[in-house]
Amino acid sequence: MITLYKFGPNFGLPDASVFCVKAEILLKMAGLNYEIDLNGFKNSPKGKLPYINDDGKFVADSTFIRLHIEEKYGFDFDAGLNSRAAGIAWAAEKMCEDHLYWVILNERWNNDENFNRGPRIFFQAAPALIRPFIIRSIRKQVAKGIKSHGLGRHSDAEIHTLAGRAITALADILGDNEYLMGDKICGADATVFAFIDSISCTHFNSPVIAMVEGHKNLAAYCDRLRVKWFSE
Repeated sequence: MITLYKFGPNFGLPDASVFCVKAEILLKMAGLNYEIDLNGFKNSPKGKLPYINDDGKFVADSTFIRLHIEEKYGFDFDAGLNSRAAGIAWAAEKMCEDHLYWVILNERWNNDENFNRGPRIFFQAAPALIRPFIIRSIRKQVAKGIKSHGLGRHSDAEIHTLAGRAITALADILGDNEYLMGDKICGADATVFAFIDSISCTHFNSPVIAMVEGHKNLAAYCDRLRVKWFSE
């Protein structure tokens, strides 16, 4: 039995982490039985979630979980795609993970209103007396990471401009397709859905929500796949 270690549902999303959503979808796509553990963060091999325990083998990071599934179970997430389509799918996936991820992080951690509506709840278990200091320290670390990446060096307006270009690129790739690359689902759909669903989460206030809603194909795509994978 595979155990998936994740954070759990929050903010109306299947999980607070887009990478945990991606990993769970990959398991669903491959038809693998799994159980969920919401208490594994402290034992994470890489200090992050998600990771899995597959009969004693621990695999951390959603992409390496995908590679593990492909290698051990022989499941081809890109079956039916030619090399060009597979390359576009991979590029779209990494645009989400290496660009839009930082947009989401910036919107939720560097915006006081959104932080109070969301990430602040992650600190409820901390002792009340020192909680403000912990929060201040972690927010500084997150802000430093965003700045080190490069995105955090831009103004909010510039960040939203870049986010809009990325969202439009995903909408253009999707076009009239049912799934990202055509009428058959592929591995990148797990990632693209997770990010579009998260970035358009109305629990938070952000201009990027309207950007997604402005692309009817993306909004419909997200609705379809939410029903497909998380109807419960």
